[in-house]
Amino acid sequence: MGEHPDSALVRRGYEAFNTGDMDTLATMMMADCTFHAPGSSQVSGHHKGRDNVLGLFRKLFELSGGSMRTDLESVCVDGRGHAVAAHKWYAERGDRGIEMKGALFFTIVGGKMADIDECVEDIDEIDAFWGTAE
Repeated sequence: MGEHPDSALVRRGYEAFNTGDMDTLATMMMADCTFHAPGSSQVSGHHKGRDNVLGLFRKLFELSGGSMRTDLESVCVDGRGHAVAAHKWYAERGDRGIEMKGALFFTIVGGKMADIDECVEDIDEIDAFWGTAE
């Protein structure tokens, strides 16, 4: 059997993110896509709209000096428009590095990402790493 379309979408999204290919990511999201980032750092919150989600991704790369990357471990789908992707992500910021397990919960509508919820292993650690708005 072939890969489920929702799983393939998520895998392509991770590949595009890791290469900084925002144009490809834009084609994979609905215009009103929302990304929910946990914690209380400068990158936390509800980023509503494709342009704001892409702006968040650009900021992650900017704050990490382009060092941010994710290693996708698995994608599970339910066949009803939901996918869960488990990963480990890495980044450096100044003289500090971070390595953390996490997951994204996707709602997929019409073959596009409509909503993305992020879960992380340690919210306090990511808040300390990303810091408050400068």
